[in-house]
Order: sequence, then structure tokens, then C-alpha cells
Amino acid sequence: MNNTSYRIVRTLRCKNFNVPGTLGKLTSTIGQVGVEIGNIVTVHLGHHYTVRDIDVVVDSEEHLEQLVSEVTKLTDVTILEVRDDVLEVHKDGKIKMVNAVPINSLDILRKVYTPGVAEVCRLIADEPSWKDTYTIIPYSVAIITDGTAILGLGDIGPVAGMPVMEGKAALLQQLAYISGIPILLDTTDPDEIVETIKHIAPTFGGIHLEDIASPRCFQILERLEKELSIPVMHDDQQGTAVVTLAALLNACQRVNITLEDAKVGLIGLGAAGLSIGKFILQFTGDPALGTARTEASKVRHAEAGGIPSSFDEIMQTADIVIATTGVSGLIEPRMVRKGQIILALSNPYPEIAPEAAITAGAALAADGKTVNNLVGYPGIWRGTLDSKATMINFEMLRAASLAIAGATGEGELVPNPLDPEVHLAVTHSVARAAMESGTAQRQLDDDYFEDTTLEPSP
Repeated sequence: MNNTSYRIVRTLRCKNFNVPGTLGKLTSTIGQVGVEIGNIVTVHLGHHYTVRDIDVVVDSEEHLEQLVSEVTKLTDVTILEVRDDVLEVHKDGKIKMVNAVPINSLDILRKVYTPGVAEVCRLIADEPSWKDTYTIIPYSVAIITDGTAILGLGDIGPVAGMPVMEGKAALLQQLAYISGIPILLDTTDPDEIVETIKHIAPTFGGIHLEDIASPRCFQILERLEKELSIPVMHDDQQGTAVVTLAALLNACQRVNITLEDAKVGLIGLGAAGLSIGKFILQFTGDPALGTARTEASKVRHAEAGGIPSSFDEIMQTADIVIATTGVSGLIEPRMVRKGQIILALSNPYPEIAPEAAITAGAALAADGKTVNNLVGYPGIWRGTLDSKATMINFEMLRAASLAIAGATGEGELVPNPLDPEVHLAVTHSVARAAMESGTAQRQLDDDYFEDTTLEPSP
């Protein structure tokens, strides 16, 4: 198991006497302990005292104990409760299946189940394409993991990764009206994974691979793309590459350079780093420098058209540095060259904090919380399924990147991931690219592209 540290969120319920400056002393004390403050919500406002819930982000349970100890010393503040609201949000899971048709009478029961359902079964048996009209299949996506590369936690197993898969499913439904169905695999053997997915594929309109460690994730994706007739995407590969390219296009525009003229260096060549390199090469025609911990990773980068390099060479010569190593603090401020663009994308802790990179002379810097895959994969999937594309090709992914870049507000690298207009723009761009590149099986009309909101899937 990976022992990478991670931050935890807790909620302090504090009772403050209404003495001027009390809240300021409380927040200052929290800051002095090195704790990040999130939301502050007033629970009770009385004549003599106020009760507030304060979300805090700490590095460990010991850090939390230190915070509580320091706050307790304040004479006008009482901690009433320390809650773990994150666990409360996840209690009993974050998703569930709901009926699209309420079964509230015998008449409806006979239509949705026996005997009426037999008519639909016979219809599909005679003409399988009716499944796209009369089942959930065309707008269902399997979210599949073997649990070997969960967030920054590493190989913690598929069951421990279920909260992430539920989160992906919840976001697909919320942002793109797609039914994401988590599938946990108790094998890490590529052959077994491929064969299992092939056997369950008839249930779904698409396959979304998630948090499968490299290098086997490359082989699994490549084989599934060849052997399945439905689209497949590995979010850690294509999703990350799409959003990173969008961020780079906006970053280059802000510092008045072109991506084609910039030297790009990749630190880390796992699922994300290698795919970003491939994507940049396809987009610009220029290879990126790349370095990694293992020689095998460098070899794969070279085989994909990249240029093997070293950490020092990249930091000293690259105009754009993209780090996906999972190693917190790997890039020291003294290594930053003035004017560089630095994307330190490892979560939960980046290779260098954006603020530290900017202070050290970087022209622009961002981390994985900003350059977030969430702005990409919901719209990619919706556009793919709307057009009934048989695969997700480079033209569709390129269109998604350009749509994200174009939907970004002034002063930002990527747009707000909860902005519905972003997902609509990505959906339409991907669907159009699927049609133009010949992978679409459904030709969408002008009315589809004129829609100003993303409607629930049929």
C-alpha cells in the first residue's frame, strides 16, 4: 500500500462570545497553526454568543489535536464539537439507482414488467438496434478500476477505491445526465481485465477506465479500443491530456507565446505524463522532453515520439514544465527558471505549490486542483454517446481541449468545472468532431447544436 500522506477535512463547531475581535482571534489562531480555513457558516446568532461551523483542512490527526489545543486557550471561544462531515457525505454511498417510471399501480407494473416487457424483449431480439431506444444501454458508462492507482493513495485495492468511482458516477449524472455504473475488479492481470470488460460490455454504451496503474493501463486501453465496438476512455490518460492541453493553450496566450514555439518538458511519464506527451506531439507536431524514475518509462516515451531527457535539463531549458510524478515538493523554488510555465499536477500535493513557483519567478503556475479532469470527461462522454461514436479519437479529444480553452474566463487557465455551459460546449464540440471524423453513427441536426442547455439524455 502507498503511504503517501494526505490532508483531512474537519468541521469545528465553535461558540464565540460576542466580544469585538473574538472571531478575528479565532481565525488568526487557526492560521498560526498552519491550518487552511474553508467555509464558515453561522449556526446561531444570539445576543450574548454566536455559534459557527468552521471547516478546516489539516495535515494529520496530530495537526488537528494541535489546532484544538491552541483554540481551547482562547478565553472567549468554546469548541462544542469536532465533526467529520466528509464521512457523513459518503454515508451509505453517494449514488443510487432510481426508477425513471414510478411503479404505483398494477397497470404500470404489467407494462414495465410481465407481461408487457416480453414485447420489448422480442423487438430487440429481432432488431438489436432497438436497444438504443428502449433500454438504458446507450447512455450508460461502466466506470472500471482495479484499485491500483487511486488518487494520491496508490495501490489500495478496488473496494477502497469505490468512493472515487461513486464520485465519478455522481458527476457524470449531475453534469452530463449519463448513468455511470462503478465496476470493481479483483484482478490486476491485464488479460483478465480485458476479458472481463469484453464480457460485460453489452451492458454499456461506453467504458471509462479509472485509476489503473501504468504500464498495464496502456496495454489495456489499446486492446479494448481494438476489440470493442463501443468507445473506451482512460481518464488518467486522455482526460488529463485534454484538460492539460486546454490549460497550456490559455497559459501560452497569457504570456504571449505559442505552444508550437515552446519547449515542453515532462517530469513523470506514467499514465498522465506519457499521454500528455503524445497529445502535445499530435497537436503541435513537436516532441516533448521527458524524464521519469524508470528507464522503461523513458523508453515508452521515446517509442511514442518523445525525447528522453533528465530532470535537470528540463528545469534548466524547458519553457513549459509539466509534472505528474506524485512526489510532493520534488521541484524546489531554486530550480524554477524565470518566465517558465509550471503545471505541477500531482494530487493531493503538487511537486511545487503554485504560489511558491510564482514567487520563484515562474510566469504562470497551477496544480491539479485547478487543472481538473472534471471540466473534460462529462462533455467528452455526452458528445460521444449523443453521436453514437464507435471510438474516441484524437479529433474528438482535440475538439474538447479547444472547447475548454474557449470557455475559460479571463484570468483563468481552465473554467469552473461546475459551469454547465462548459460541459455543453465540450459536448457539442466532441459530437461535431465525431461526425466530421467519420466515427459517428448518428448524424445530429442543427437543432441539436443550437441547444443552449444540456438536456437530460433520452
